[in-house]
Amino acid sequence: MTAGRAGIVTVDPATGDDLAFYPYTSSSTVDRVLETALDSKWGVSDVGDRVGAIERLADTISGRRETLAALITREMGKPIAQARAEIDKCVSACRFYARELPGILEPERLDLDGDVGIVRVAPIGVVFAILPWNYPWWQVIRAMLPAIAAGDTVVLKHAEAVTGSAMAIEEVFAAAFGHGVLQTVIVDAPTVAGIIDDPRVAAVTFTGSDRVGALVAARAGAALKKCVLELGGSDPFVVLADADVSAAAVAAVRSRFLNNGQSCIAAKRLLVHRDVRDAFVDALVPHVQELRVGDPANDATEVGPLARLDLRDTLRSQREAALAEGGRILAQTQAPEDENGAWFSPSIIEVAGDDSILLSEETFGPLGALTTAATDDELVRLANASRYGLSSSVWSTDLDHADTVSRRIRAGAVFVNTISATDPRLPTGGVKASGYGRELGKWGVHELANLQAVRIRKS
Repeated sequence: MTAGRAGIVTVDPATGDDLAFYPYTSSSTVDRVLETALDSKWGVSDVGDRVGAIERLADTISGRRETLAALITREMGKPIAQARAEIDKCVSACRFYARELPGILEPERLDLDGDVGIVRVAPIGVVFAILPWNYPWWQVIRAMLPAIAAGDTVVLKHAEAVTGSAMAIEEVFAAAFGHGVLQTVIVDAPTVAGIIDDPRVAAVTFTGSDRVGALVAARAGAALKKCVLELGGSDPFVVLADADVSAAAVAAVRSRFLNNGQSCIAAKRLLVHRDVRDAFVDALVPHVQELRVGDPANDATEVGPLARLDLRDTLRSQREAALAEGGRILAQTQAPEDENGAWFSPSIIEVAGDDSILLSEETFGPLGALTTAATDDELVRLANASRYGLSSSVWSTDLDHADTVSRRIRAGAVFVNTISATDPRLPTGGVKASGYGRELGKWGVHELANLQAVRIRKS
């Protein structure tokens, strides 16, 4: 992605070739978009109409599966099989909300000393969504479908690298919900600030880096607007002494390298009990070396390029720093790093010492760190040493043992004997520098809703 000519040029990260040019949305059009979102009648629609629209959304996305997946692959390098899986996950989430929404929106009735108490789920208004490129469709469904289900309307500023997908998202939502429920704008940073300030916007949601998230939160806070932040992660993958190391190794490789390693909830820090270090490494190395790296449009490819050249350069710098600190490569699969495109060789580096750059910084790509500790206490300390707290994974054949350790980990989620993954039935979100607020499930609907309290005195 490059900016110029008063617009955005998207780039194929596998080749470095330009894909398409998209002009910035004019100020008059931005104003019209906000006015349309504010004036929408969606917020007064009944539950049946919302369920029907969500079902249409599922059908429309499913019907365009191949086209939408191919666009994801072209714009951000996701292997095509994983792009199809992303589209399928979006369809599944739509089916979930179509099925569960009547119960989620049902007013809760309370007995208040003879008075009638009611808690209604009402829309909050226009939500401004600033969303990232790594899961261009799932990020929108995960963050914004619950808000739309609550009756909100959405103005979407998607990541520039996936502008083509952003336009397709607007088209598909319009086909399902009608015009004005979700609209896309292509704007620069000063215009983003102006939209946050605009009184027609009731709330802001942001997914991305903690640095930019802090700026968005400060801007929204100055305007006294609700803000939801889903920020970075450096998730610990904790392998206890009684873990099934073979299963843990397979899962660690999948979690670290899925989506070309570009996931906030990927296993980035492999924290292994010293007693099982050798067995775990022996199981891990072959799976890393067998990763199929190559053309993301090939059905067999498991790891493609990073989404942008600057992301590649940052990851290469982190790798060089880790090796200079004394880290050593445990396992690696060669990628065509000397060719055009944002290529990086998938690697696991063993590090020693708490101050390694791979333990203190988020690595957003196919680069993972492994370190060991002698006790559960030390593993928990390492897990919590990060300033991030998005998700985590704990591995043990003794579920009581795993539960005891998992309760001590400061993160928005803990997955026991499975990898971190978002699910529409569970809330997702972080603590510490990973942000605040929750998405998905009934919690995601309530997060960007007005939970309106009513008290009725009958006599």
